[in-house]
Amino acid sequence: MNSVVLAFRQVRYENSAFWRNPAAAFFTIVFPLMFLVIFNLIFGSQEVTDENGNTYNLSTFYVPGIMVFAVVGATYTNVAMGIAFARDGGLLKRVRGTPLPSWSYLAGKIVHSILLTVLLVVIVAGAGWLAFGVDLPTNKLPAVLLTLAIAAATFCTLGLAVTSIIPNADAAPAIVNASILPLLFVSDVFIPLDDAPVWLTTLADVFPVRHMALAMHSAFNPFEAGAGFEWAHLLVMAAWLVAGALFTIRFFRWEPRR
Repeated sequence: MNSVVLAFRQVRYENSAFWRNPAAAFFTIVFPLMFLVIFNLIFGSQEVTDENGNTYNLSTFYVPGIMVFAVVGATYTNVAMGIAFARDGGLLKRVRGTPLPSWSYLAGKIVHSILLTVLLVVIVAGAGWLAFGVDLPTNKLPAVLLTLAIAAATFCTLGLAVTSIIPNADAAPAIVNASILPLLFVSDVFIPLDDAPVWLTTLADVFPVRHMALAMHSAFNPFEAGAGFEWAHLLVMAAWLVAGALFTIRFFRWEPRR
């Protein structure tokens, strides 16, 4: 059978396995919404000032911010955890002994994570529009879709790459969360960094989370003119995509470390 067809069958299997775990599916979807509601209830009535001195409601900040959180969770965290547990349980080793091509198996997991990303982005955007009156940037939709596509590919690749330094399944939650949660807090995702120290924003600029957040905030900023394409931020994410792919090709392991 064609390996592309096998990859799509793997996507279907991953999707079925995901929805047959109601608790995991429920919290994967509800977690970003919970953050969206909490941050908007506490800070939504306040205002934020952009770099040009324009002020707008913080709800407009939190919708793209929680989108970034949802994308990172559905791609980086989901891929890294899934691969680490599958490898430690011997599943990856067994897959290599079947007719299923290795790339089809990984493609199935990655494509499913991207489909999950699409679902979460639609849910967060819809909730922000319906519950908090945030205008969706329909005039900048191509830029938003390109940003989301590059970000999803980047964080899926980085999720694969980070599994190379995870020794076993027990260590996976600690390593994955420690490598991403601090970045979410210093990357304009949960908190505007207007008054943050320069060294902190400079450090955050190294990593792709902040560049995705800034690109999304620019698209949702009602005072930003133009088509919304933030090429500098997209290039930084693309660079991390290439670096993550090279690291994965060199260091990815199919068998657990004993």
